[in-house]
Amino acid sequence: MKNCLIALAAIMSLLAVLPGCYYDVEEELYPNTGCDTLDVGYATTIAPIIEDNCLNCHSAAANFGNVTLEGHNNLKTYADNGQLLGVIRHESGFPAMPQGAPQLVDCTIEKIEKWVNDGAPDN
Repeated sequence: MKNCLIALAAIMSLLAVLPGCYYDVEEELYPNTGCDTLDVGYATTIAPIIEDNCLNCHSAAANFGNVTLEGHNNLKTYADNGQLLGVIRHESGFPAMPQGAPQLVDCTIEKIEKWVNDGAPDN
């Protein structure tokens, strides 16, 4: 009986200790999916970002700050002169946009940067 209790205690001890030996690899549990900037187009990527984050204030109807970002030609003007990237990156000398909201996430900014660096095409 005493041997049985010792064996049972040993088994219970092992069962209590073994879960603590589990090893997690953070990269395997939470893989970095990265930011896909391969197929960034105006109609498919940029226009929806602008609609969701900018047009409440900068549409043709609202036109706050005399800035209209509605439509490719209007947006391209600000992309070409550097103001678009300056405001979304919160660079010194530019008003931080979107105003009164958190800065756009890094991946969204990277997509806009890619589009601007590609010449802000209407694609």
